[in-house]
Amino acid sequence: MAKAPQVHRWLGRAIGLDLHREFCEIAICESGQTYGGGRVKMTAEGIETLAGSLESTDRVVMEVSSSAWEVARRLEGRCERVVVVSPDDTGIAHARAKTDKIDARTLATLLWKGELEAVWTPDDRVRVLRRRLDRREQLVRARTRAKNEVHAVLMRTLQGKPPCSDIFGKKGRRWLEHLQQRLAVEEAESLGSALRQIDFLDAEIEQAERTVAKQMLSWPEARRLLTVPGVNVIAAASFLAAVGDIDRFRDSRKLIAYLGLDPRVRQSGDQPARPGRISKRGSSSARWALVEAAWSVVQQPGPLRAFYERLKARRGHGKAIVATARKLATLFWCLLSRDQDYATSSPR
Repeated sequence: MAKAPQVHRWLGRAIGLDLHREFCEIAICESGQTYGGGRVKMTAEGIETLAGSLESTDRVVMEVSSSAWEVARRLEGRCERVVVVSPDDTGIAHARAKTDKIDARTLATLLWKGELEAVWTPDDRVRVLRRRLDRREQLVRARTRAKNEVHAVLMRTLQGKPPCSDIFGKKGRRWLEHLQQRLAVEEAESLGSALRQIDFLDAEIEQAERTVAKQMLSWPEARRLLTVPGVNVIAAASFLAAVGDIDRFRDSRKLIAYLGLDPRVRQSGDQPARPGRISKRGSSSARWALVEAAWSVVQQPGPLRAFYERLKARRGHGKAIVATARKLATLFWCLLSRDQDYATSSPR
């Protein structure tokens, strides 16, 4: 009689961490039994206390959050493995009962059963780039709020249509400064404050972009993406920050799905399958950067512009520009995976 195949089960403890701003809830699963492990403060000292209690055979799991990567960095080397997972893979967000203790126990149990898959951990180069791009994005959003305040002042004071297309350009700023002298005191103060914020944020954004550009100069992959006409530094940096190592993707379809540019497919009964809107999974900033780059790329003569014009005639501008962004992501994958520059970047 043939022997049943042996099942090799990991023998160490599975430790689930539910991270919060003030504390970290701990749960432990050992030999299939899950129990609470208490709490530690979310400080350097608290995480060091947790690290000191780990054994070399332990595995630790936590969901992606703003502090997860720093916690993971401090715990690495103190246990067998640190796993960071996507909240979409755990099902915790949709659970009927959801508390800190239950969430930590769920993570520990799923890890012990081997039902969790770790997300890709960025290296230091990608981590730094992501933080710099996040800071730039926050500055851009703050500048947009300040510009919206300027438009609000114009609407409240019934100024009508400005005499120039860009009120934040040189001609527009002169008009705003002249207008400020004729407004009521409180509106003039609001306008002046918004304009000073815009000036300050413009300088900060320029500094942030200069720092990103300096990092990109030392990144061969970035220089390769910049050979595509219409692709700027921020678009290339946003793509590389989201993707990291291109070798993680076996083909371009995997990359497109990771970026959320793949269309959803719906089918029921005997009806044929129909593609719908894009899934919008993955990095929204990288997806936005690709769409913005597509706007610039289609202004340049070449295959991508021809592709956009053909699709625009049949499907309209919106779908055509998203499809061009998807085509651009495929092009990026080909350039990086094959170590080639864009073929038509230097016409002869």
